[in-house]
Amino acid sequence: MTKKDYYKILGVDKNATQEEIKRAFRQLARKYHPDVAGKESEEKFKEINEAFQVLSDPQKRAQYDQFGSEAFKSEDFTFRWPSFDDLFRDFGFGDIFDVFSEFRKRRTEKGADLRYDLEISLEDAFYGKIEKIEIPTYILCKSCNGRGAKDFKECPDCHGTGEIKRVERLAFTKIINITACNKCKGTGQIIEKPCDECKGVGRIKKMKKITIKIPRGVDTGSYLRVAGQGEESYNGPPGDLYVVIHVKDHPIFKREKDNLFCEKTVSLGQAIFGDTIEIPTIDGKTELKIPSGTQSHTTFRLKGHGMPNLHSSKRGDMIVKIIVKIPEKLNEKQKKLLKEFIDAEE
Repeated sequence: MTKKDYYKILGVDKNATQEEIKRAFRQLARKYHPDVAGKESEEKFKEINEAFQVLSDPQKRAQYDQFGSEAFKSEDFTFRWPSFDDLFRDFGFGDIFDVFSEFRKRRTEKGADLRYDLEISLEDAFYGKIEKIEIPTYILCKSCNGRGAKDFKECPDCHGTGEIKRVERLAFTKIINITACNKCKGTGQIIEKPCDECKGVGRIKKMKKITIKIPRGVDTGSYLRVAGQGEESYNGPPGDLYVVIHVKDHPIFKREKDNLFCEKTVSLGQAIFGDTIEIPTIDGKTELKIPSGTQSHTTFRLKGHGMPNLHSSKRGDMIVKIIVKIPEKLNEKQKKLLKEFIDAEE
């Protein structure tokens, strides 16, 4: 007999409990049982069944752990498997269709998520703010509690189950097809008279006012998730609201991540002799000392004068580009002095 790793076949650890072994077998059986996967899966199911018969029996498992799969012969195993329904009934599930039906009854569907695009100023992104917004959404009709009507009757096609089950046998294979009932759309009930308020839809559209808090440091593309403020659901929790931030361009500053950039024009004399100049910042003003001989387009970095970081208490920097202004009009005396200066430089 070929050496086999039963733990690997079932996908469990060597210290797995009996409940874990049972659960692993059940999951694999759902996938490879011949009633579901067809005749070509018989060998795979035999292998899974063999591993389960050994590991689920404490005595056989102890033999296997000590001597390996060579301790067993092919005749030690039973390969006559039960039907798919019987298999899961043995595991305490009852009829497999009851399992699916009960699952469908318990299943809830979350309401749709909503998106709201919000444009704010760079100052709002710096300081943060409380914003009141108004969004169009759907809420459950209070007149019929979201059911679309007050009077219903049992669907004649599915007899109130909400689903149509068809079983077809082909040779050794049983094909199971379960679909939602088209007549009642899976609800199991037919509306006799639609609700006057929502016209049978179960929900009505309205504008909802929401207050949100915009944190410091947000940037274009940042989004806020407001839990439970999306559309209401017929049979589950409401969806969420996602507020997408768009920061407007600023007349003075340009932003790259947490850093801000600006330009400051200085005179030729300030560039030549140096000076202390006033620089605007996002939250006020500060001073910058430029040395003598500063060239045009030279940049200076002001630490901690940029935008706050969204995820920490740190701030970015302010990058200041100096633009030297060349005089456009000179009198004769100025021209003479400037020419003498240039000639001396050469």
